[in-house]
Amino acid sequence: MIGLVEIRDAEARVSAVIRATPVDRSDSLSEIARRPVILKPEHRQRTGSFKIRGAFNFVSRLAPGTEVVAASAGNHAQGVALAARLTGLRSTIFMPAGAALPKVAATKGYGATVRLGGAAVDDCIDQAKAYAAGVGATYVPPFDDPLILAGQGTIGLELAEEAPGAEVVVVPVGGGGLIAGIATALAQVGAGMRVVGVEAAGAACVRAALQAGHPVRLEHLATMADGIAIRSTSALALDHIRAYVDEVVTVDEEEISRAMLLLLERAKSVVEPAGAVGLAAVLAGRVPGQGPAICVLSGGNIDPLLLIKLIGHGLSAAGRYLVLRIVIDDRPGALADLTARLAATDVNVLDVEHHRSGFRLGLSEVEVLITVETRDAHHRGAVVSDLQQAGYRVELVH
Repeated sequence: MIGLVEIRDAEARVSAVIRATPVDRSDSLSEIARRPVILKPEHRQRTGSFKIRGAFNFVSRLAPGTEVVAASAGNHAQGVALAARLTGLRSTIFMPAGAALPKVAATKGYGATVRLGGAAVDDCIDQAKAYAAGVGATYVPPFDDPLILAGQGTIGLELAEEAPGAEVVVVPVGGGGLIAGIATALAQVGAGMRVVGVEAAGAACVRAALQAGHPVRLEHLATMADGIAIRSTSALALDHIRAYVDEVVTVDEEEISRAMLLLLERAKSVVEPAGAVGLAAVLAGRVPGQGPAICVLSGGNIDPLLLIKLIGHGLSAAGRYLVLRIVIDDRPGALADLTARLAATDVNVLDVEHHRSGFRLGLSEVEVLITVETRDAHHRGAVVSDLQQAGYRVELVH
């Protein structure tokens, strides 16, 4: 178990290389959440995530000439690669075959040799450990090491100083290293803040471990949040979580998408899915209390192509646009009647597809696939209801 001495030592070591990320209250997000929301923007940290803290605390203590090895979907990879470059060491990073190309490119840009393979981060961890043992290199764990936990714990020290009046700190959880470090630091300095961890529902390895009383390995992972898609936590991280974390909750994919979209729109912050889960939990009402909630935005490394998809998914989840399949009569003026009806509901038509074939269509019917922009979920429901009351056969696509 680490303590305040180890975290203060890490703070002294990493302070020269990290970027300051002071907290900032978001008035618009506070209004939506109906409680004060304070953001800790670690997505603006060097390498685009908090990972440089633990990585540098570990790597900077190694002897000259050491080769460092790590496994990661992207954020830990970049943190280790940069830490190695800053200390003049060679680095080899194992990443999943499906890792986001910008994360792979960034890791290479920091000077690392990247090896792709494995379906998940845990598979890459096995490969990295085997490689390190074979060549005599030093493996840098993503969360299963006291030096890594102490480095991440420096965020907790900053939170205690930057937002001393906060009621709760809400932290993304993958393997558990970030929340273990933060919660330990806050407890050791007597900050008096509750700590709530948030996992993606499709990758909740820490909740499974807490229920079982020991780390368990998930057979399946199903989440867009690749930064926290971990099959198993470690005994070290779990011990700290048990000791200092108040609760661990989960959020689903739509809640993550909505949080990302709101961060983009309201906070002007590009945050990856893993970094947005804390805010998602606050907005979903899964974090008890009414007092100020600090949301740790742990990372911002997202593939632009994925971001485009997630914006669309987030808009749909927030009720901002609607795709409908509508059957109308195949006669002159029928489509004009439909668009006039839609115009009366105050929607903006984005796209229209007109089909005369389909197994559910009668001889004198056509199908219209139409995409419209709506104000919110209530408006979206009103549009569907209005069309149904007008006698249209309507199917909600998404």
